[in-house]
Amino acid sequence: MSSFKTSLCIIIPVYNHSDNLSAFVRKIIKRKFPVILVDDGSDRSCKQIMVELEQEIDGVTLKSHPINLGKGAAVKTGLKVAMEAGFSHALQIDADGQHNIDDIPRFISEMNKQPFACISGFAKYDKTVPKLRYYGRFATHLWVWINTLSRVIKDSMCGFRIYPVEQSYQLFSEEKMGDRMEFDSEFMVRWCWTGRPIVQIQTNIIYPENGVSHFNLFRDNLLIAWMHARLFFGMLKRLPKLIKQKISNS
Repeated sequence: MSSFKTSLCIIIPVYNHSDNLSAFVRKIIKRKFPVILVDDGSDRSCKQIMVELEQEIDGVTLKSHPINLGKGAAVKTGLKVAMEAGFSHALQIDADGQHNIDDIPRFISEMNKQPFACISGFAKYDKTVPKLRYYGRFATHLWVWINTLSRVIKDSMCGFRIYPVEQSYQLFSEEKMGDRMEFDSEFMVRWCWTGRPIVQIQTNIIYPENGVSHFNLFRDNLLIAWMHARLFFGMLKRLPKLIKQKISNS
């Protein structure tokens, strides 16, 4: 096990998740990790809930965007706050209740073993998953495998992951990445390109009844398609380096 001293916070991007947000944050904070809420331009009622959570609960920090900028932008903001606060790692978890918080100890265990790795979930779905979303993910999996020349990344779209804060912030500061639903996959591909390690843990994903999703079928699919095209040409530029990297790892 590494002797690297780790300190973890939890980042929760929030955009109009009023119904269960208070109970969800209170459940998370019981695990004794500081929570950074990033309000991504939510409506007044949701903002008020977050303000009250910050005021009432020690360990909750609120950072707000004046308008909705996208999930990726919210994660970037959360990582910036985490870095400024001196945390070595940040666990991203969605506010919609899809992620199994009982798996957090498994993620932390791998983080402590490999503190310089991105520890990311790969999804195991139950019957609640919408079929269109389920089958649509395979197109992204295929493009990710093409753009990394490998199948190292089992699932680039799962937003349940631990980021090494300093290295992650440096990466998206140096490499332009999308600010909306395309961010999760783009980050994973660009992280893979650097040669840094990736650990993936299978985790149950559920789609709660009355859950809130802000996936915009037209806009976000268009952004994801453009992201894959952008990464493909980026892969071509890096092709000799990626081939050499692949040979050295084989």
